[in-house]
Amino acid sequence: MIEDVKALMSVKGSLIDPQNETAAWDGSYTDPCTWHHVTCSADKMKVTRLELGRLRLSGTISPDISKLHSLQILSLVDNNITGAIPPELGSLSSLNTLDLSNNQLSGGIPSTFGQLKSLNSLRLNNNSLSGSIPAILSSIEALSSVNFSFNNFSGQMPHFSAASQSAEGNPYLCGTGTGNSCPGQGQSLPTNASQGVRSQSTHVNGTILIVSLVAVFGIVLPVAVCLSLWIWWRRKCRQLYSIRDAGQHDIESEVSLGQLKRYTFSELFQATDGFNINNLLGTGGSGQVYKGCLQDGTMVAVKCLKDRNAVPQFKVELEMISLAAHKNLLRLMGCCTTSTELALVYPYMPNGSVASRLREKPPLDWATRKKIAFGSARALVYLHEQCDPKIIHGDVKAANILLDEADEAIVADFGLAKFLDHSVSHVTTAVRGTIGYIAPESLSGQISAKTDVYSYGILLLELVAGQTEIGFRGQKLVDWVKKLHEEKRLYELVSEDECKKGFVVEELERMVKVALLSTSLPYAERPKMSEVLQMLEGEGVEERWYAWQRNEENRSLAMEQKYLVGSVHSNL
Repeated sequence: MIEDVKALMSVKGSLIDPQNETAAWDGSYTDPCTWHHVTCSADKMKVTRLELGRLRLSGTISPDISKLHSLQILSLVDNNITGAIPPELGSLSSLNTLDLSNNQLSGGIPSTFGQLKSLNSLRLNNNSLSGSIPAILSSIEALSSVNFSFNNFSGQMPHFSAASQSAEGNPYLCGTGTGNSCPGQGQSLPTNASQGVRSQSTHVNGTILIVSLVAVFGIVLPVAVCLSLWIWWRRKCRQLYSIRDAGQHDIESEVSLGQLKRYTFSELFQATDGFNINNLLGTGGSGQVYKGCLQDGTMVAVKCLKDRNAVPQFKVELEMISLAAHKNLLRLMGCCTTSTELALVYPYMPNGSVASRLREKPPLDWATRKKIAFGSARALVYLHEQCDPKIIHGDVKAANILLDEADEAIVADFGLAKFLDHSVSHVTTAVRGTIGYIAPESLSGQISAKTDVYSYGILLLELVAGQTEIGFRGQKLVDWVKKLHEEKRLYELVSEDECKKGFVVEELERMVKVALLSTSLPYAERPKMSEVLQMLEGEGVEERWYAWQRNEENRSLAMEQKYLVGSVHSNL
C-alpha cells in the first residue's frame, strides 16, 4: 500500500487541481482508501479504481500511475490534461477500463497498450492524438468497446472484434467506424506488345499525369483544409453546448452544459427501443426512467421529464450535477431538449436502488449495507461541506441511492436540491421531500443541511433493519428503534436468516446510535454529515451519545416540572 500512496502522490503532483479535489491526499498517511476519487480492493490492500473525471484538472499524466499494479479502472475523462500518454500505462495488467476522453492529449497511442490483455473499454476520443492506431491493439480479445473519435489519427483503422468501435472525426483515417473508406488497389496500365507504342505514349501519359495531379491537388487540398476546420469546429461545439430554458423561450438565461453531450431525441428513442415499457426502470413524480443502449454499446438510464412544469427541476438537476463531481454521486452524461421533450442521460446502474434491493430476497448482507451507509454519507459530506457552492440534496431516501456493479452507493435525483449560500444556515421553501424521510422542521419550510442529515438517519435505520417497509414511517420508526435500544432488544432487528450472519454487534449498535443522533428532534443538536461519517468510523460516537442522553434527560425533567407547576396552578 505504501507504493500505491507514493504513486498517487506522484499523480497529484503532475496535475493542477483548481477545485482542490485531491487536497486530502496526504503522503504521510498510508491508507488512501478514504481519499476522494480512490477505491480500494475489499481487503483494503490495493488501489483498484482511480476516477478523476470532470474535475477541471490540467497538467500531465504521471507515468507513476503504472505503479498502481492492481488498478482496474482509470478515468480522467472531461478535463484539460495535456502532454503525451505515458507508455508505462501498458504495464497495468489488471486494467479493465481506460477513459482519457475529452482532454487535450497529444502524441500517439503507445504500442505498449497491446499488453493490456484485460482491457475491456478504451476511450481516447476528443483529444489531439495523432499517428497511426497500433495494430497490436486489435489482438486484445477482451476489448468490447473502443473510441478514437475526433483526433488526428491517420492511416488505416485496425480490424477490431469489439462490438462497439468508433473513429469518426479523423479525416486522414480510413476503415471501419471512421466514416471514410480506404482506397483500393490502383488499376495498372495495359502492357503493349510494341515497345514503340509504349515509348510514344510516355510523353502523353506523363502530360496527362501532371495535369491530373494539378487538378486533383487543386481540389483535394482546399477540401482537406475545409474538412479539418469543420472537424475542429465540430469538436469545439461538442464541448461547448448550452441549452436555452425549454419552457420559456423568451428568457435569455442559459444553462451551460460544459463538456456534457447533447443527445438527439432520435438517439434516445432508438436506445430505449421507442421508450418501450419493457425498458421502464421506474416512475416518479417528475417523470419516467428508461433503460437504454446507445449505438456504441454504452448502457444508460434516460430520465424523461415531459411535464412543462418540470422545466425548473430539469435546470436544477443540470446545474447541480454539473457542479458536483464525486465517486458516490451520479454522473450526468448529457441531455436532450426539444419543444416537447426534456430528458437527462445517466450511466445505467445495474444493481438498481437500495429500496429495491432491500425488498428482494435474499436480503442484502451486512457488509454491503455498511458499504452503502458509508458511500452515501461520503456523498452528502461532499455536497454539504466540500462542494462550492454547497448543496442541500432535499430528497435523501433509499429509492434515490443507486448501486453500481460493485454495489457502491451512488446518490441520485437532484430534482429537489438547493444551493446553500455561505452567508445563511438554512433556506425557507415549500415542504419538499418524501413522506417518512421529511424532517419535522421541514413542515414549517425550514430547510438546511440538517434536514438531509435527518433523512440520512431514516435511511440508516432502514439499512439496519434490512428492509424499507416494516410498518413504520419517519418518527414512528425512530421511536420504535429507540425503544428497542433502551430495552436492549436490538437483536430483534437481526433475523436468523443465513445472509445476516455477518452482523457485528458493536457495529449494529454504533449505526443505531448514529441514526438516532441524526434524527434528533431539536435539529440544532443533530451532527453535521462529516461528524456522522466520523462516528460511523468509530470516532466520538460514545461521547456524543452520552451528551445527547443527558440533554434528553434534562428536557424530560423540565417537562415534568412544567407539568407539575401547571397542575399546582390549576388546583389553586
